[in-house]
Amino acid sequence: MDRQRLMKLTLTAMVAAICAVGAVIKIPTFISTAALDSAPALLSVVFLSPVLAGVAGVIGHFISALTTGFPLGPLHIIIAVEMFIVVWVFGVMHKKGMHFWKWPVALILNGVVAPLPFYFIISPAFYWASLTSLPLATLVNLVIVAIVMPILSKVFVRKEGRVH
Repeated sequence: MDRQRLMKLTLTAMVAAICAVGAVIKIPTFISTAALDSAPALLSVVFLSPVLAGVAGVIGHFISALTTGFPLGPLHIIIAVEMFIVVWVFGVMHKKGMHFWKWPVALILNGVVAPLPFYFIISPAFYWASLTSLPLATLVNLVIVAIVMPILSKVFVRKEGRVH
């Protein structure tokens, strides 16, 4: 394995570990608990590809669900896929320089669109109840990312031969 690939995998594992730490920091909500597991994954788009950042987000979600006893059972697979999509879209927008639009898109995707399948799978009441808390938890995660991202961006100055 070449050095560059090993560095990317190591950074992905480290971000996943930080997601695990964020997973135990819970934000109480009406339906269940939301956690700070997505902030490290969203932040990692500074130095990881959108795909690897999404993988870290998936791992973070599974650890967060594990710490609460998997209240939605196998439906957490759907949530993990949604988490991957949200982080991936955020990463693609970040890499393309859409620095304003990535924030509202991430908030809408994670806070409003992501719980939409549960409108049909569980009930409309579950969906509407999740809209009372999930956007707030997403906003907390995004505020953390917005504060830390400019600092981290200065640390990971992109040069040829560095982590992309």
